[in-house]
Amino acid sequence: MSAHEIKKGIYWVGAIDWAVRNFHGYLTQQGTTYNAYLVVDEKIVLVDTVKQELTDQMMYRIGQIVDPSKIDYILSNHVEPDHSGAIPEVLEAAPQAIILTTKKGEKGLTRHYKADWNYQVVGTGDKLDIGKRTLVFINTPMVHWPDSMVTYLPEDKILFSNDAFGQHIASTERYDDELGWSLVKRDSAKYYANIVLPFDKQVNKALTGLSGLDIDLICPSHGIIWRSYITDILGEYQKWAANETEPKALIVYDTMWNSTAKLAWELEKGLSASGVPVTVRTLKVNHISDIMTDVLTSKLMLLGSPTLNNTLLPTMSEFATYLKGLRPKNRMGYAFGSYGWGGQSVAELEKIMEDLKWECPLPGNKVEYVPDQDELAAAFESGQKLAELVLR
Repeated sequence: MSAHEIKKGIYWVGAIDWAVRNFHGYLTQQGTTYNAYLVVDEKIVLVDTVKQELTDQMMYRIGQIVDPSKIDYILSNHVEPDHSGAIPEVLEAAPQAIILTTKKGEKGLTRHYKADWNYQVVGTGDKLDIGKRTLVFINTPMVHWPDSMVTYLPEDKILFSNDAFGQHIASTERYDDELGWSLVKRDSAKYYANIVLPFDKQVNKALTGLSGLDIDLICPSHGIIWRSYITDILGEYQKWAANETEPKALIVYDTMWNSTAKLAWELEKGLSASGVPVTVRTLKVNHISDIMTDVLTSKLMLLGSPTLNNTLLPTMSEFATYLKGLRPKNRMGYAFGSYGWGGQSVAELEKIMEDLKWECPLPGNKVEYVPDQDELAAAFESGQKLAELVLR
């Protein structure tokens, strides 16, 4: 694939990773892109780079436009190796290039690459004249690393947003409207839920800082470029950052001998019969990163596990650890499960919900061995009671 001109003199020169399927625990069934952009003016600026293994793709695309040795600046909005990995090779071609980054970006790049590079540290409100254009820098710490920033190009109304507004999609299409709102919203939601969710305060602050900008294009470092659905994705980010949910339920469970599964389905029936939409995910076949997309918008979370060796099933322990790290707020929780003796799983799940500061309006339900008809009826009734609380 060739370099792609997104505005006069500004090009997408990134790399497409068709093969990646796991991105530090995040399942990327559609692969991803590492987006880099080349701004050709009196000074030539490379905005971010790509994963080291895909450097050749980027250098090939840059070479279609200019001799890489002509690059004056490498703009590093974020030091993570999927964005900075090609910097050493770019500097081999253009040793005179200056790296533009935040103070913490300089520290991070130095720690990553153990090299004495030429840095120019920038911060919120700083500007750099590159000819007919100006780079305006805005620090966005903890969206989602301490070094993160975004860069605005006012003359072209472009926001280079780095990891904000990204998605993991490998595609020959470059724009949101070429894939459609439904698809890019879904993948943006998954991206937010698995990467950005813990940083709601920082996202809100960043959105406030960006609110006055006139934007034609949002150019993230993963996935497509936003041009037709900018207002839509900004609106979704505002809702996600506020931990706004919808009146629906998510049941996540695993089961040994199907007893916990029976409870899950009675709860589902009780909720559904009372008018609450329910999604049911078993950890046997659903990846935790896919389940987080459902967590993002679900008001009620029902977690179920039998007791194994006085604790949770390993699949639920893994999901609970992942959930605690991502810290979804303003949820209602309910725990359930079966046991043979001991029965610690329900109490452990309730403790996790307590740590997350979720409201748990009903006591959890633990059933010894196999639920009988009365216990199944009680689970159905619990679903109905929870529905009333969700819909109130």
